[in-house]
Amino acid sequence: MADGASAIRGRLRRVVLDEEIGGVLSPMQEADRNQAIADLAADNRFALATHPDAATILHLSVQDGRLVFDIRDESDETLQTLVLAPGPFRSMIRDYQMLLDSYAAAVAEGREARIQAIDMGRRGLHNEGAELVMARLDGKVLLDFDTARRLFTLICALHRRA
Repeated sequence: MADGASAIRGRLRRVVLDEEIGGVLSPMQEADRNQAIADLAADNRFALATHPDAATILHLSVQDGRLVFDIRDESDETLQTLVLAPGPFRSMIRDYQMLLDSYAAAVAEGREARIQAIDMGRRGLHNEGAELVMARLDGKVLLDFDTARRLFTLICALHRRA
């Protein structure tokens, strides 16, 4: 990983999520997923360590219970596939889903103080998730913290409850 985001020259041109995973996203999960994709499209720093200047396309999926980062070039040819065990992410994904459920309930009840407290917890969990994403991709992918936070959101969307 690069210490400075400006040192990372590669960029994701597009992120494609495997939509075959069972379950329907809640409106809050859908909004989070869409915001993460829009934010990634607007600004990201992401490159394979072996192709630090390449613009890439990321196909993110869960296959056989494993998280798959299929990183492709602009002609959609696979450059590298990274397969990660989901274990380290499980408790964070569960916590994230519980926070989203609590947030939706607090919004429905109009409980402003609760909404703010949950939102602070969400930010903290996103930060933890980003650190885990960066640690799991260390030595293979160069990315900045904001990109890692958004990827964590997408990982959570792929692991949604049925």
